[in-house]
Amino acid sequence: MNELENFYLKQSEPVRSCYLALRDLILAQDINITNEWKYGSSFFYYKGKMFCYLWFHKKHKQPYISFVEGNRFDEPFLLQENRARMKIMLLNPNEDLPFENIKTMINKALDLYRNGVIKTNK
Repeated sequence: MNELENFYLKQSEPVRSCYLALRDLILAQDINITNEWKYGSSFFYYKGKMFCYLWFHKKHKQPYISFVEGNRFDEPFLLQENRARMKIMLLNPNEDLPFENIKTMINKALDLYRNGVIKTNK
């Protein structure tokens, strides 16, 4: 088992199921998205460029998805905190995930890469 697989499997429920559902949702949005192990976390790349990642917020005690180019979005459910570039979306693993909001954000972020606003490596 590699580190990326272990990241998902070592999580306790319901966080594990939340992360696995997010992984599947993110990867389903575009064939050019890859899931890789980077900085001790599950990172997603679009054509070689960092796109988003999954992590756990210690203060809020919730998993989240972080969008690398999050500073370009003004959605009220995104938190910037002390980050200059990224914004996060906290998720309650004990409730149904807000799939429509997540898909909307993934596709808004993907549009930055697809339209050349963010240059990709491929």
